[in-house]
Amino acid sequence: MSRLLDLGPTGLTYAAAGVSIDAGDDAVRRIAATVASTNRPGVLGGIGGFGGLFHLDRERYYDPVLVASADGVGTKLEVARLVGRYDTVGLDLVAMLVDDLVCVGAEPLFLLDYVAVGSLDPARLEELVGGIAAGCRIASTALLGGETAEHGGVMRPDELDVAGFAVGVVERGAELGPSRVESGDAIVGFWSPGLRSNGYSLARRVLLNDADALGRPAYDGATTTLGEELLRPSVIYAPAALAARDAYPSAVHAIAHITGGGIVGNVARVLPAHLDAVIDLDTFETPAIFFEIQRRGPVSAEEMVRVFNCGLGMTLVVDPEAAPDVVSIASDLGVSASVVGRVEPGSGVVRLP
Repeated sequence: MSRLLDLGPTGLTYAAAGVSIDAGDDAVRRIAATVASTNRPGVLGGIGGFGGLFHLDRERYYDPVLVASADGVGTKLEVARLVGRYDTVGLDLVAMLVDDLVCVGAEPLFLLDYVAVGSLDPARLEELVGGIAAGCRIASTALLGGETAEHGGVMRPDELDVAGFAVGVVERGAELGPSRVESGDAIVGFWSPGLRSNGYSLARRVLLNDADALGRPAYDGATTTLGEELLRPSVIYAPAALAARDAYPSAVHAIAHITGGGIVGNVARVLPAHLDAVIDLDTFETPAIFFEIQRRGPVSAEEMVRVFNCGLGMTLVVDPEAAPDVVSIASDLGVSASVVGRVEPGSGVVRLP
């Protein structure tokens, strides 16, 4: 290879083109200890390598099936940008990933993140990754690695996007899903105190009608600003769902994570074609922010339950005898829950009488 030309110290730099190697090195130093705090049995090595290593415990799993998920936080990040606060959206990212994994009965093992920025601010990245790490600790999931990409000249300097990828494991034959659901099953709902990370394009369209909206009360009588309400972090349901599965391995039949598609779209995903889910909306609390969105839209009731969780973040389809204990298990772990419905003969749809 020909020797590179020596042009001296006055040539064009990567930093001048919008990418700071020094800021990247500073960011890695800032987050190293935070990432290490998420380590769990199976993690080999630390950050800085070309790949994360994880050893699967074959003593616990005789015939393991790996389960993978990928997701992001969506346009909730625009609210974070406008407010200038990034500590909660990391929790949302973890919730979107691990709460999908448990829907097939998988124990989350590790997670990787991908952060794209217009201009790398090490303090902002530290705040974001701190939230991701906090979520990983709640879910007993290792933050095994990730990537931060600085897209200078392509993204705005204050623009940020984040996505994640998670892997879990379930014993073959123990997978949850529609094949296990039976007529007469009870539906236990885990409550959601906020929007989680879904429906924000509609919520922003309705609520952010002027530059000062995020600083005003979220609704009449609210003790939080709209910005605080919209950045309320997602509850991470995985520990409660796995505790219920472990306590009643044959009685927990299916789990639905209420994300994009709302209640009607997601509960239907765990139904066989010959059964319906009947959910009573009066059996759980719908937070006031949902009524505010509906009123100010205006948004129809049908559209609300197609887009938002409306206070129901996860549902477990269980044997009716186990339902009260599943509610108690969740409550003991800090997750509000109730029996919200039942499974009946039908055609694979969700009914809201």
